This record gives sequence, C-alpha cells and structure tokens, in this order.
Amino acid sequence: MAPNSIHWFRKGLRLHDNPALREAVRGAATVRCVYFLDPWFAGSSNLGVNRWRFLLQCLEDLDASLRKLNSRLFVIRGHPNTNEWKISRLTFEYDSEPFGKERDAAIKKLATEAGVEVIVKISHTLYDLDRIIELNGGQPPLTYKRFQTLISRMDPPELPVEPLSEAFMGTCITPVSDDHGDKYGVPSLEELGFDTEGLPSAVWPGGETEALTRIERHLERKAWVANFERPRMNANSLLASPTGLSPYLRFGCLSCRLFYFKLTDLYRKVKKNSSPPLSLYGQLLWREFFYTAATNNPRFDKMEGNPICVRIPWDRNPEALAKWAEAKTGFPWIDAIMTQLRQEGWIHHLARHAVACFLTRGDLWISWEEGMKVFEELLLDADWSVNAGSWMWLSCSSFFQQFFHCYCPVGFGRRTDPNGDFIRRYLPVLRGFPAKYIYDPWNAPDSVQAAAKCIVGIHYPRPMVNHAEASRLNIERMKQIYQQLSRYRGLGLLASVPSNGNGNGGMMAYSPGEQQPATTTSASSASHGTGTAGGSVTNGNGSGSILLNFDREDHPGPSGMQQHGYHTASDPGKGMARLYQACSSHEFAVPQHPGRLGHNAGKRERESERETAGDTETHSSHKVQRHSSEVSLKCHRHSQPTPEGQSSV
Repeated sequence: MAPNSIHWFRKGLRLHDNPALREAVRGAATVRCVYFLDPWFAGSSNLGVNRWRFLLQCLEDLDASLRKLNSRLFVIRGHPNTNEWKISRLTFEYDSEPFGKERDAAIKKLATEAGVEVIVKISHTLYDLDRIIELNGGQPPLTYKRFQTLISRMDPPELPVEPLSEAFMGTCITPVSDDHGDKYGVPSLEELGFDTEGLPSAVWPGGETEALTRIERHLERKAWVANFERPRMNANSLLASPTGLSPYLRFGCLSCRLFYFKLTDLYRKVKKNSSPPLSLYGQLLWREFFYTAATNNPRFDKMEGNPICVRIPWDRNPEALAKWAEAKTGFPWIDAIMTQLRQEGWIHHLARHAVACFLTRGDLWISWEEGMKVFEELLLDADWSVNAGSWMWLSCSSFFQQFFHCYCPVGFGRRTDPNGDFIRRYLPVLRGFPAKYIYDPWNAPDSVQAAAKCIVGIHYPRPMVNHAEASRLNIERMKQIYQQLSRYRGLGLLASVPSNGNGNGGMMAYSPGEQQPATTTSASSASHGTGTAGGSVTNGNGSGSILLNFDREDHPGPSGMQQHGYHTASDPGKGMARLYQACSSHEFAVPQHPGRLGHNAGKRERESERETAGDTETHSSHKVQRHSSEVSLKCHRHSQPTPEGQSSV
C-alpha cells in the first residue's frame, strides 16, 4: 500500500534541493507538508518581531509555491486531531544542533513505536559533520586551518537535487479541506500577539522566491566576479543590500549546496575551468566550521561547562547591558549600529565586530553570552552554532587570542564612513552635527551643539565609558588571564587555544570572494598568576579542551547531553499524539534551548533585571569613569583581524 507521508519543515523552508521532501512524495499516496507553531510561545519568546515576520513570510511563500503543485502548507498550532491522516511515513531535514539531535532521536523512537517510517536527509550543511569529526579522531577540529585540511580530504559536497515539481508529484495528492485556511493557514503577526503599529516595512522580505532572486543578483555583481576580489569596504557597505543572502541561508530558504555549486560554476566560467580555491567558499565553510564545533557540545552557547571556552570573570552589569542593547551608550557609531539592528534585523559583519568588542573585552567587560542573546533576539541570520561561536571568537573566549586588538568606537567608524552618513541615517538626533564632531559630539563646542539642536547630556547621552581607560584596563585583564593560561599550558594541563584567529557566522554574514588577512598568534609568556583551575587533554588533531576557572571555587567539567523533557512513548496506542507533541519542539514553537528564556534573553528581561539591580553591586574589579563631558579617546589604530571569507550579504 502506498504510504501517507508527512514532511516536517523546520529549517529548509524551500522546494529546491530538499531531498527529504522528495522522499516524502516518492511513491506516496498522500503528502502533507507541516510546520509546527505555538502561538503562545510567540508572545513569550526571546525572538524579536523582525525574526517572526521573516519566518511568517517564508511560510507564506512556501504555501504559495505548494499551491502551484496543488498542495498546501499545514501550519499546525496546538495539538491537532491527525488520526484521520493515517500517517505511515515521516521525513525531515537533519538537524546538527545538539538539542535538535536529541529531539529527533526521541521522535524517531516515537515514530517507530507508532509504526511510522522515518527518513532523514542532510541538506542544511555541505558536509556530513559526523564524518568530519570521525576523520579528526572523534573530536571536532577547533582551528579553521585544521578544518580546511579535513574537508580537503573529503569528496566534494553532494549536488543539489531537483526542485519539487508537478511531474515529480505524479499521482501523490494533498487532501485539503474547505476550511484549510482557518485550521492550517499562516497566522499574522497580530494573531501571534505582536503590536505592529508603526512597524516599518521589511528590509529583508522572507521566502524562497526572494532568495532565488537574490542569488542571481548576487552572482551578477561585476565588481568582484571578474577576478573574485574582495569588495572594498565603504559607507554603502553598512547598508542592507538587495543581494544579501545570510538570512535566507539561515532559514534554509536558500540551499547552501545550490550556492556552493553556483559559485563553482561561475568561477570556472570566468577562470576558464580552473579549480576554485577553498577561499571562494569562505563564508559557507566558516558556517560549517562552527556547526562542526557545536554539534556534540550542548554547552556551546554557554561559558560554564563549555569545554572549549575560556572562563573569564565578566562583570554583571544589567544597566550597562541595557544601554548597549537599546542604543544608549553615548557613542554614535555603536548606537547607530544597534539602532539598525533593532529596526532592520541585520548589520554588516564589521559592525557586528565593533558592537561585540565594545560589549565584551573592549569597553564594558560584559559576558559574550549576554550579547549573543541580544543578537538571537534581533538578528535575522542569528544561528545557534554560528552566533555562539562568533561571540566566543570575538570576545577571545575561544578560537582567537589577539586580545590586544580592540575596535575604537570613534576612530573605526570614522575611517569607514568619514562623512557620518550612516550615523545621520539611524540617529537623526545627531543629523545637524558636522562630520568633524559626529562621531564624538561631546567634544563639539557648545555653539556647535546648539547649532545642531542637540545638547550632549540632554538630547543625546554622554559616553558611558572612557574608551581609552576602559580598553587599557581590559587589555591588561585579558593579558593576565592569558598569562595564566600560558602557564598551565606550559605544564601540559591545558590544550592550546586555537590560534588562527578566524570566526564567522550568526555574528558574521556571508559574501563570496571576500578575504581578510589571516592571523597567527603566540602564547603569552609564562606567569605565576594564581586563581586559575582547569584540566584538559592535548590532542594532535586540532581539537582541545579549555576549562579555566578564574578566582572561582565552582568548576564544573564538561557536561554531557542533558535531558530536556523529550520522553519516549511506552504506549504505542498514544504514539502519534506524543509524536506530534514532540514535533512541536523547535525554536519557533516551544523552547529549543531550555533554560535560555528568562535569563536576559529579551528587552523585558533586561528591564526586569535592571529594576532589581539597584541593591546589587556589579562584579567589577576596576572602576571606569562613567560620565565625562570631555572624554579623551585615544583610539587604538589597529584594526581587528577578521577571518577569511567573512563579510555581509
């Protein structure tokens, strides 16, 4: 008997290059494409309105494409009565994230007990990540150089499969009722409880149709196509581009394999059939690198218990965190970037570097975990593995150790956009300042501030820190930490920190052909510092465990997979009901990463913590001048080294 299939969409919101979807249709009598959505979670999650809007647009576009094949998308809210569907086959795309793997293992068990065939296909990554880890002796590579070495030994990625077509559907049908829209239609933002009054139009329209249009535009850019040179950074680079792709790769509206092979074909056409270098795929390979590093590490987005993360005693400062997140730092470059992020859901990768460095080791000395949560809330292309990996990288917590390079929150922006047009666009209160003072308006004479109709300290905040002093003190703190790390490394108790200085992803976005200078670092000289505890095993395969505890007594070791409420069914008669309940577990349905909500994940949580912070001192080991009308900013002239192939799209 021909099976009745369900294809479960999570990421991979597309019809092109979707092998699991094709398996659902192959030889089936009926197929239903489902997406599980819990409307209650929308109002309580740590995901901002721009991310939800992008998702809903993706679902609307997917439904429109399925209609052309005489099918429909079933957006399932709550617990539907699906017994009449008589499902006998379930297909979905492989999820490499630790919690996704745990959830999917439970679902496979439930499905088996209910007599349902399960087919899983890899298509969100270029490679089989388990194979990369196997080639590396069972450990993920923690340097990009090692990662490149491993994939150079592997076969090229599999070719993308053909898009789902009417011919391939054949006699397979999708039963659709007259009230399908009421039961299974894509909800609106208002239905999910969002206030859309004053919400600007989307800068990044969601959906596969838009993604496929953009990739063609992307590959037509003559400036870099001719010789695959790195695009020059300028003020226009800071703005969203109609050729940008990063949110579409993150949601799976665009297949990474399609992108990979279109790049390959174009390169061979331009270069007359020569073999493309790995650097051509840099933005895609960095994504794979972080996916590989995270796939077996459920603590990858945490400092505590994360075997690859240096445990740094960051300050707890809810008020400072809120000022950073809400664009009230008093530094126009930082505030304009954070305003763009909140309004549009995207910022250029160098802008991401600037605000991340400012929050962590550059100025505020606040944990990268807090910044990661804000990016997860606001950033359209925020991806669990890449976002966490990038924040660890830029905060010098893993993958990178050139802590003496800091972005200046004045000089860096001024060199990128000397006229200050980006500032004027996103901070109209500063529009009247001349270019000379727009990056440091507190230094403008009173007459200039009056002429600009913006008095610093009244209409725009004063700088929250003295950058020169804060960065100097923070560099010294990082130096002491790495001296202790160097000491323990010398004793053979700790593995080497990855020293290639590369990172990309949810923190970073993608642009083929862009290359940044590679960096190498050496360990700090040995020191006899105290207060550090840790242990590890040194490997020769590019992997290593880093667990440091600075001036803390608690020292948990690497944690294994924890249980998060995904239980298997002991009663086969209730198997399908439990199967659907388990399928509701994903980031836009119920919490995918338990324990994350309620821990400063969103604006409400930051405000709540700030209200209770009055009786609590921040855990700071130094005092920084918080307010000064004449802040002297002696900015470091060093630009932050950035990884190869990293840019914004």
